[in-house]
Amino acid sequence: MKSAILAAVAALTMLAFAAGAYAHSGGTDENGCHTNHKTGGYHCH
Repeated sequence: MKSAILAAVAALTMLAFAAGAYAHSGGTDENGCHTNHKTGGYHCH
């Protein structure tokens, strides 16, 4: 039982960090902005 809880916590932790890795797919220019290639829009963060 204890190992199942530990495995679940470890899996949730890994998923939380993986979601952050996919949050933004492109680099930004010197102004902190980039173009969204799907919509053509340009925005800053």
